[in-house]
Amino acid sequence: MTNPTLDPAALTFRFRRAGCEIEVRPFQPGDEAAFRSLNEQWIAKYFVIEEKDSEVLSNPVGKILERGGHILMALAGTSRIGTCALLSMEPGVFEVAKMAVDEHYRGEGIGRVLLECAIIEARRLRAHRLYLETNNRLANAIHLYESVGFSHLPSERVMPSPYARANVFMEKLL
Repeated sequence: MTNPTLDPAALTFRFRRAGCEIEVRPFQPGDEAAFRSLNEQWIAKYFVIEEKDSEVLSNPVGKILERGGHILMALAGTSRIGTCALLSMEPGVFEVAKMAVDEHYRGEGIGRVLLECAIIEARRLRAHRLYLETNNRLANAIHLYESVGFSHLPSERVMPSPYARANVFMEKLL
């Protein structure tokens, strides 16, 4: 991560990208529409929005937060420009999911910082493993995951996915 500052009380990260200060903070009431919109943008661009997407995106509080998960939001000023979720799978294990960056801010390293902040949050929560599902069409995302230490799972360790598009499965041991 490039020179972030952490406010330990609020678990908020601040850094400069795209010529402005970017803040990564925990999900707050009022973030629901941006969480949905950011994710629908990228999913609809490459795939179709599936039933499981609609369930989670229409109710992030009930489907993620109330089930022991966490959501991070990236902001440029007051604009919500990115998000990344940690979905609780079992004690000590989270799925990295619903990671999205607004098209106008892609290529600025915001996705990397969101992912690194999610890893920091998972460690703070005493997780020992992160899991994720993606698609081989998303080569840049796969490269990002590999660059922060995710490795590909062998087919015998892959769990059934609720997403038809999922064909790459990875994990990171913490």
